[in-house]
Amino acid sequence: MKIYYESVTGKIELDVPEKWGKIKVDLDRQEYNVNHKETRRHCSLEAYNLDDALLPSDVDVAGDVETADEIERLYTAIARLQPQQRELVKRVYFNNEKIVDIAAEAGVSEAAIRNRLKKIFAALKKFLN
Repeated sequence: MKIYYESVTGKIELDVPEKWGKIKVDLDRQEYNVNHKETRRHCSLEAYNLDDALLPSDVDVAGDVETADEIERLYTAIARLQPQQRELVKRVYFNNEKIVDIAAEAGVSEAAIRNRLKKIFAALKKFLN
């Protein structure tokens, strides 16, 4: 069997027994499979952020940072509310409870809950400006 060996100085053709040729072919196949497997696990270093988390190429990083800053400001403003106001915000906007159910539980009208929410919005607006 003929096998080809390529080096820096050039390509060499060698005549080897069939047994050795099959071993060489098998080793070449294994090397190709290992290399192919390894390239599937790797990605460009540009795809990583500082936390080593992968980012898709179509992500608007600047917009996400701005949004994250706005969310942090909002949570800071919510933390400045009174405890019962924070609880109402949590129930309405985070737990998705209905205003009707909250009003019935508190023994007040829907309008009272809506007025409380308006006051909360005004306070948040003041904190955020």
